[in-house]
Amino acid sequence: MKNIAIIFFTFAIIFTINCSSVPRYTNKQLIKDQDNETTDVSNAFRIQEGTASYYADKFHGRKTSNGETYNMFDLTAAHRTLPFDTKIRVINLENGRSVVVRINDRGPFVKNRIIDLSLKAAKELGMIKNGTAKVRLEIISE
Repeated sequence: MKNIAIIFFTFAIIFTINCSSVPRYTNKQLIKDQDNETTDVSNAFRIQEGTASYYADKFHGRKTSNGETYNMFDLTAAHRTLPFDTKIRVINLENGRSVVVRINDRGPFVKNRIIDLSLKAAKELGMIKNGTAKVRLEIISE
């Protein structure tokens, strides 16, 4: 019985320590999205690196997975698992350019790709000529 109490007490302490909040960043970093809304990206954290592609004409005007009509001129993207309406910063690791997009669709459905970007987002990242780019994704808000 004494051993069970010690184990319980140990787990309680570990749980309490792991649940304490510690600020990760002290500097605020603000950016403006396509609607000219300011977003604090100070608490962005890296979630994924890999290959991005984009989709445009063939899907323009069709319904996305969240029910919206796809507009290739908006800053949106398709991701396999991130919740809809999550804002993420996409950084092109080949040229340093970045863009903030909102997840509104599911995909990509091509092996070894981590995100499908709208045409506008792909243009801002400078990846139209190659069609793909190595990128880092950072969650800004969920």
